[in-house]
Amino acid sequence: MKGILGRKEGMTQVFTKDGKLIPVTVISVEPNVVMQVKTVEKDKYNAIQLGVVDKKEKNASRASIGHAKKANTAPKRFLKEIRDVEATYSVGDVLCADVFSAGEVVDVTGTSKGKGFAGTIKRHGQSRGPMAHGSHYHRGPGSLGTMLPKRVLKGKNLPGHMGCETVTIQNLEIIEANKEEGYILVSGNVPGAKHSLVLIRSAVKNSRKADVKEILAYEEEAVIDEVENVTEEVKEVEQPNEETKEEVVEETTTEE
Repeated sequence: MKGILGRKEGMTQVFTKDGKLIPVTVISVEPNVVMQVKTVEKDKYNAIQLGVVDKKEKNASRASIGHAKKANTAPKRFLKEIRDVEATYSVGDVLCADVFSAGEVVDVTGTSKGKGFAGTIKRHGQSRGPMAHGSHYHRGPGSLGTMLPKRVLKGKNLPGHMGCETVTIQNLEIIEANKEEGYILVSGNVPGAKHSLVLIRSAVKNSRKADVKEILAYEEEAVIDEVENVTEEVKEVEQPNEETKEEVVEETTTEE
């Protein structure tokens, strides 16, 4: 198991050399600092705590400042624990986008977008009643239970706050991981709004082999240099040298 924290930046699409179009989500990855290492001997389980996004000390508590000083870093805004990590880390290590490589299968966890108060049709996908004038049931929740308990049973689908829930999408593929520019391209969609925090972890239920996709890279042509060279050649043609001027003068004198 391995993982890293990042921010969802939006969606785009890439093309493979086979001509296949892949919709991807761009996740920006800032350096993740290992704030704490937990072991079985001390904490009864193995885990590492990652911290990302610096926070000013005036906005941090004394406990968080002292916790960050053990890792020789500034207090962090977001902390996340990842259990059963395969590699061995020490406090203060920095993780970047190269933790994952192209072709790996991951699970991405984020907080879904908030939709506000919603009814049972929008929130739970229930069917509505007839919309004719004689019907007395249109978009209501319907029967709330049987007669005997004389109460609403737990788990009943009712209107309420929709969204703002922790959602995990499993078995997404890493298309590209760029350490220099600090981003990861993940196939498909990812829960959450733009700039929201997401957690990328190794897939739990994966049985597929790594399949690296060859992505087309676009290079910008240096058109400016060619234009400059052309302008220099034109100037040389328009402004002849002094030697050529003297030759022209001599020719005119001999003709006279």
